[in-house]
Amino acid sequence: MAETAFPRFEDILALCKESDSEFAVRVVDELLKWAGELDASDLHLNPLEDGLEVRVRVDGVLHRAGTLPAFAQRKVITRMKVLADLLTYRSDIPQEGRIRRPVGGPEVRISTFPSLYGERVVARFFPEETRFKLLDDLGFPQRITELLKKLLRETSGAIFMTGPAGSGKTTTMYACLRELVQEEIPRSIITIEDPIEVAIPGVIQSQVEPRVGLDLSAALRYLMRQDPEVVAVGEIRDRATAEAAVEASLTGHLILSTFHAGGAAESVGRLLDMGIEPYLIRSGVLAVLSQRLLRQVCTCSEWTDDPQAALGLPVDRVRVARGCPECRNTGYTNRFSIAEILLLQDERIARAVLECVDVVTLEKLALEQGMVSLWDSAVQAVKEGRTTPVEVRRVLGWSDYWRILE
Repeated sequence: MAETAFPRFEDILALCKESDSEFAVRVVDELLKWAGELDASDLHLNPLEDGLEVRVRVDGVLHRAGTLPAFAQRKVITRMKVLADLLTYRSDIPQEGRIRRPVGGPEVRISTFPSLYGERVVARFFPEETRFKLLDDLGFPQRITELLKKLLRETSGAIFMTGPAGSGKTTTMYACLRELVQEEIPRSIITIEDPIEVAIPGVIQSQVEPRVGLDLSAALRYLMRQDPEVVAVGEIRDRATAEAAVEASLTGHLILSTFHAGGAAESVGRLLDMGIEPYLIRSGVLAVLSQRLLRQVCTCSEWTDDPQAALGLPVDRVRVARGCPECRNTGYTNRFSIAEILLLQDERIARAVLECVDVVTLEKLALEQGMVSLWDSAVQAVKEGRTTPVEVRRVLGWSDYWRILE
């Protein structure tokens, strides 16, 4: 976890006065406002034995801001729960809710979870400016954007967005939906989500309700009677949902969905591991997009030709993050996307899927067919000075996967 100075947090800490019966109201309001100013994706409130630790996730990295005093712990947590319309008298069960912010402010989703020293709260932010992004706004290489737009013109088949948590796959799926809404000839577009994260004008959005038996797979099957042309499934988590999605793609529907997986080839392997028949994948899945978000190095960085700074990447010269007030001493500002797309309708790829080849073989074949890998995109970004080897290693790991494929 990164250690970063947050002077503004000291002002919030000063609001914690035990003699003030209303301090929690002001503290929570300022915490939410402060996290929004930082463009944080998440605000963590972690109960400790002697206080309430505050952390924020900015550009995908978790930072420790400080600790509120012990007397503030319960009152601050309770205030968060009140704003999210949660049960304040229950601290032994997980709860989820939303905080309605003023127009122009970020939507905030609240999640609580019982822990050793009290309830842990995580607030997830959905900034207004991210709610209406199109594919051109996501920062993908042009070839990726154009390929996605071409795939969206199809009338049937499944397009899967994959990657780890926080890699931007849901944002990409929403951008795809907005592209479809803008088509000259409108299509019937319906989503099944758990929960609905962002409202999209022109799209019928629905939320699952497991308590009455309406899970993702059941909802998907019911929706087939609603005359949909495009169906987006928030996230595939099990075999039943994956199977229902792929089968729907074979009956004249364009299916969009996300799930957690590594690279594009690994995603196909995951579908096979779920028990999806190879012929269903070959016939129903159009493409798999695997993506990551890399932090963009700040202008305060410096170039170096020190081989050790490359961290084993095949580059001669790299930028090294330093830190300045502009980047809050992190060395980075904002993030950009990298991605790889595996096209499963390619004849050689389709045959390999039917033969259930291993992931490395499928990856090699995809590269031979023209796929640009995540590693290649990341290394190119380092060469261009957009990011650093440290950031690439943080996001993609230390496996040196490109060497396996040589």
